[in-house]
Amino acid sequence: MLSFATERAARVAELDEWLADLVGDTEGVALVAVGSLGRRDLTPGGDLDLVLVHEGREDVAELAEKIWYPVWDRGLKLDHSVRTVAEARAVAAEDLKAVLGLLYGRCLAGDGRLADEVRSKVLADWRASAKTRLPELRDLTVERWDHLGELAFLLEGDVKDARGGLRDVHVMQAVVATWAVPEPSPRVRAAYDTLLEIRHALHKRTGRAADRLLLQEQDGVAEELGLADGFELLGAVAGAARTISYAADTVWRNVERFCAPPARRERRPIADGLVEYQGEVVLARGADLTDPSMPLRAAAASAHAGLPLAPATLDQLARSFRGLPVPWPEAARTALVSLLGAGAAAIPVWEGLDQAGLVVRMIPDWTRVRNRPQRNAVHKWTVDRHLMEAAAGAAARTRDVSRPDLLLVGAFLHDIGKDGSGRDHSEAGAEYTREIAAYLGFPSEDVEVLEAVVLHHLLLPDTATRRDLDDPLTIETVVKAVKTPLVLELLHAIAVVDAGATGPAAWGGWKARLIDELVRRTAAALRGDEPPRTPAPSSAQLALARHDGVAVRVSSTAVRGTWARHTGGALSVTIVAWDRPGLLWQAAGVLALHRLVLRTARTFSHGDVGGGNAVIEFTAQPEFGSPPEPASIEADLRRALAGRLDVADRLEKRARSVRTRPGVPVAPPKVTFVEEASSTATVVEVRAHDRPGLLWRIGRILGDCGLHIRAAKIDTLGSEVVDVFYVVGHDGRPVTDPVLLAEIEEDIVEALS
Repeated sequence: MLSFATERAARVAELDEWLADLVGDTEGVALVAVGSLGRRDLTPGGDLDLVLVHEGREDVAELAEKIWYPVWDRGLKLDHSVRTVAEARAVAAEDLKAVLGLLYGRCLAGDGRLADEVRSKVLADWRASAKTRLPELRDLTVERWDHLGELAFLLEGDVKDARGGLRDVHVMQAVVATWAVPEPSPRVRAAYDTLLEIRHALHKRTGRAADRLLLQEQDGVAEELGLADGFELLGAVAGAARTISYAADTVWRNVERFCAPPARRERRPIADGLVEYQGEVVLARGADLTDPSMPLRAAAASAHAGLPLAPATLDQLARSFRGLPVPWPEAARTALVSLLGAGAAAIPVWEGLDQAGLVVRMIPDWTRVRNRPQRNAVHKWTVDRHLMEAAAGAAARTRDVSRPDLLLVGAFLHDIGKDGSGRDHSEAGAEYTREIAAYLGFPSEDVEVLEAVVLHHLLLPDTATRRDLDDPLTIETVVKAVKTPLVLELLHAIAVVDAGATGPAAWGGWKARLIDELVRRTAAALRGDEPPRTPAPSSAQLALARHDGVAVRVSSTAVRGTWARHTGGALSVTIVAWDRPGLLWQAAGVLALHRLVLRTARTFSHGDVGGGNAVIEFTAQPEFGSPPEPASIEADLRRALAGRLDVADRLEKRARSVRTRPGVPVAPPKVTFVEEASSTATVVEVRAHDRPGLLWRIGRILGDCGLHIRAAKIDTLGSEVVDVFYVVGHDGRPVTDPVLLAEIEEDIVEALS
């Protein structure tokens, strides 16, 4: 990474000299730089924070104007104040921001004695009131974290103020100044320097003072820093921010201990060679540091006790660790499984091992995914953190499987193939897992199971949401892949925990029910049982169909009068009608007219086209604001399906009236004809960026090409959609004409581009 340190130093030196000239040799005043200028890490968009300290001069206002106005005339942003020493102390006693600045203030010109007096008295006050003011600082810090999120895992984080950002290091320095906690490790300074360079490049590239690393700026900032691309940039941000976050957690833990009433300091044994001391796990006297499994045993004991490993203990473990034999001894493998089985408590302990450099020394393949970002709004975490979150989720499901150890390790490794190589991550991950599981010491039969689990970890969710479960070939394909009930039950559990560790957009009740049904049918096939029959419309659904052969029911869920976007509430639309071409896309068009964004759509036919019933179920949300009245949606659906509402004309008018705005470039739509997915229909998979009326456009094209949608599965994942259609021609058979297939692909891509 390129460094702008020389550039910053030159600018600070130039500003120091210029500001000193503005003050001159004036007696009884001192110009003190605080903030980034005081720390000498001023970036191009940074403010000048200046305090003019005086001894009660009557002309101090005039003197201040002689300093401030030239700064403004130069176009610099200025945060300024004029104080006596007593006033500065009084402000610092009330304003934490003022304390953080004055503690490390730097005299630029004037009476250095005054600057030293302010700094020393504010520092003395700060130390004297530490036990009351540090909890206040902690509360403000947590409030900031809650508001801005965790920098390491944000796609567009604030490099200054988010958790793990530059501000946290400034806060830690202020805490250290109280003598309540020790100085953080040199790794924190290195992480700070990394984020400072990124902030400098961001300001330089954009010409603005904003500190949020927006997606459209990332490749440009990476170029400024000599990095390959925005992906590598986010990896650097994640690594630095995690180091700072971990150090901040340690600092605040020490602060809590500092502020607590005095207590007896006793050592309580928690495992062989390990004791609890002052709320942390430390090595016992005489602990066997030659045991290669000691770091994992210590981590497992720490996680199960719900306590952190003491930083000094981690450093001692890292210094004494000489590597694990290959294959691992049983004690090490057991300790790893035990650690993963501790659930959420394992995550901060694993983070400690990682910060000490132990993880990549124990599992070298971890370097493939360590701090690797997932530039996708659906994913909440970096790859390595996602794996730990999945393993934590798996710990809650160990009672549901016959091999809890394989579930935990399978969840821990399921995305190990996301190494940025461009290969299919499931295939790459299976290859890596075969090697990893072997050197972890698993027997060959368990290695095969873990390899299969990683290879097929997306099989159940992909099949359940994108394939017709009533097509016999669907179940045959799954059975052929999983082979055994053990692999099936592990895949079922991992599908759930993988989605839970991804983010809220990756899971829902509908997907859960589909996967459960797929597992039920696959398990029956593995047992050799009779395949379950195709479900018919329920009696309740059929009972709806009493008005012109069309039944519509719309219901919504509201929370405290507002649309329940983030609480699982959704508009549910059920349509039961005589099956006929165009039913799905006409209904989707009506919902688009009502400014509803489709989240899921499921349809199935019961009986022959034109002679049976079709059931369509949508979930949707308004584009913005409150949802429309269900009654108005029902009325328009009935009119459209009865041929009394021109959906196409109204949608086209609406499209022409919408002003388009430039946005972030997105990948072009992709159309795939999934071969061998069905023997009774052609399976068309469309992946595209979500937009109003998308399902209507696709369905209309399929209809114009003379195709009937026999079944459809529509999923919106964040801002991306995966739409799958089982289509047949007028003869009820799959489409095989390559010319027609090419026409379909071309028309869909053109319509969605």
